[in-house]
Amino acid sequence: MKAVWGKIDPYKRVNTFEVFGLDFMLDDQFKPYLIEVNTNPCLEMACPLLARIIPTMLENAFRILVDPMFPPPEGFSQKKQVVQELTPDCKFQLIFDERLDAPQLLEVFKQKADVIVEIDEDEISDEEIIDE
Repeated sequence: MKAVWGKIDPYKRVNTFEVFGLDFMLDDQFKPYLIEVNTNPCLEMACPLLARIIPTMLENAFRILVDPMFPPPEGFSQKKQVVQELTPDCKFQLIFDERLDAPQLLEVFKQKADVIVEIDEDEISDEEIIDE
């Protein structure tokens, strides 16, 4: 997330979110390797495991993203209780918070940009190469 922070939602639209699909491979020691990240993952419930995982994942995403902006009306607690029973544990973990992480990333990017400029200034010009 930190590597592509400046590319995701560059216009900083408010009240938007995106679901990513991450593909992993396990080796013979069960060590996971990230293969790819999909910006438009398939949400087809093609098997019993996906039929259980996908709705739970979407419910948790909506619980995190939508519920704080639009709390349920009075007297809605009974229906909310049913939803909480269906998805008792939110298994999402916050890995990037732009409000906290962005200032640090901007400083890192600025330092790297300064290093690139220094390297460009120190490079030998094409005329010097031709003279040799």
